[in-house]
Order: sequence, then C-alpha cells, then structure tokens
Amino acid sequence: TMSDSPGGAAPLDTEDSAVQDFLQILEEHRKNCERQGKYVEAEIAKNRLDELRQHEENRRREAMRSRQIAERLGVEEAHMLEFQQFNALWDKRMAEFEQKSLDLEEAMKERHANELMEYIRQAQQEPLRKPKFSKELLNLRSIQQTLAKQKDYGEAHKIKVKADNLEAFELEKMRNQHQMKLSTVVEKFKAKQSAEILALRKRVQTVSSILHFFCFSHF
Repeated sequence: TMSDSPGGAAPLDTEDSAVQDFLQILEEHRKNCERQGKYVEAEIAKNRLDELRQHEENRRREAMRSRQIAERLGVEEAHMLEFQQFNALWDKRMAEFEQKSLDLEEAMKERHANELMEYIRQAQQEPLRKPKFSKELLNLRSIQQTLAKQKDYGEAHKIKVKADNLEAFELEKMRNQHQMKLSTVVEKFKAKQSAEILALRKRVQTVSSILHFFCFSHF
C-alpha cells in the first residue's frame, strides 16, 4: 500500500531515471550472459528488456494521457487516477519481474546440472598418471631380476611375491588418492556453481530493492 506525499507525485524524470537504471542493470546482465556463453539466460534477459521497453513506452503514453486528464478534472482528481493506474501497472510489472527472476534461476540450475554431469564424466575418463613406485619396490624388482639372472629362481620367486604385494598396495593407494582428488575437484566445481546462484539472487534482490524504492517514492 502506498500513501500520498505532500505536494503530489514525484517528477516523471525521477521515475524515468529509475526505469533507465533498471534497464541498464538488466542490459549488463544480458551482456555478461552473452560473454559467458549463457545463451538461455541471455535470451530471457533480452526478452525481458524488450518487454520493459514496451512497458516504458506505454507508461509514457499513459503519463501524457494523465496530464491531459489533469487539465480537465483538476490536479487532485487526476492525481488519484494516476495513483490507481500506477498501482495496477506496478503490481503487474512486479509479478512479471518475479516470474522472470524465477525463470532465470531455473535456467541456471538446469545448466549447472548439465555442466556438472559433463564435468564428472570428463574427470572420470581422465587416465591415471604413470605410477611412481617407491624406492623399496624398485629395489625389490632389481633384486628379483638379479637373482633370476643368477638362476636363483627360488629366491627370485620369493622376492617377486613380496614385490607384487607391495606393488598392489601402492597402486591401490594411488587409486584412492586419485579418487579423493576427483571428489575435491567436483566439490569445488559445485561450490562455484552455488556461488553463481547466490550472485544471481543478490542481483535480483538489488534490482527489486531499487524498484521498490522508486515505487514508494513516486507517491
């Protein structure tokens, strides 16, 4: 609910400035989406800009009509009529703005889900690095080969079993470390996506606050 302020409505150029500020914020968002390849969000922002510009043109026509009515009916009656028209238009704009904001967030969440699936798929396909075995294992293999060359096959077999067990242990350790690294990288990627969602919500809240401020200062 909005109340009349002494002296009547705020100058139209104040509202013009508010709308232009909002259009500029939305245009910057569209450009950022375009640069970052977020074309679904860019399309939504573009459509919203087109709608707002059309609304602005309609508002200007309504403002001119309100001034004409004021000349015929008197300032007080015209002000009440403008107030009612502004309220109806404002409610409509805010409902559309909130819906478009939800659309933007849903589009971003869908993109994030697809990106995360692709990121995990690529990360899982990345081959393990060439194993870097311990000095102890390399030494056992060397001893094993030396014994085999000396035809001491019994001792060579014992060393080989020991070396095989150690190699299996070290390979399993490497695989575990690789999996832990993968999990860490995926969590960082998800955190980055969460930060992007929060940033979008903050931008939407900022625009909403600006719009409410100029709405309540208009009358």
